[in-house]
Amino acid sequence: MPSQAPVIEETRNPDTPYYRLGGAPVFEAICNRFYDLMDEDPQYAELRAMHAEDLGPMREALPRFLAGWAGGPRDWFEAVPGRCMMSVHKPFAINRAVADQWADAMTRAVSDVAPEPADMAKAMGEVLGNLARGMGR
Repeated sequence: MPSQAPVIEETRNPDTPYYRLGGAPVFEAICNRFYDLMDEDPQYAELRAMHAEDLGPMREALPRFLAGWAGGPRDWFEAVPGRCMMSVHKPFAINRAVADQWADAMTRAVSDVAPEPADMAKAMGEVLGNLARGMGR
């Protein structure tokens, strides 16, 4: 009898923010809204200027980071062991104004997408804002 490869089941905890807020479609919508705001709203001009002209790679990476951070699939973290948001942004001179722009754009993006439960979504936006402000120098 031929041996069969073991079945690997995804570890899925439906009680994490990632799954409770709606999973990949919601996190992708939040990140797309975030980058749309950064691209279109002049109040985020300094933040936008720090990024490459093509936001496509970041539109793909940020939802994957947020997924793992919020208790979903961790492929962003597993792709490069030891990588974190702080290490990715270390080469950039992020001042307080830019950190505030990032935090504000993310808060707006979460609010505009309006995932449920609303209190969890609001808390996530606040925590991400604090994370961004922690990078400001």
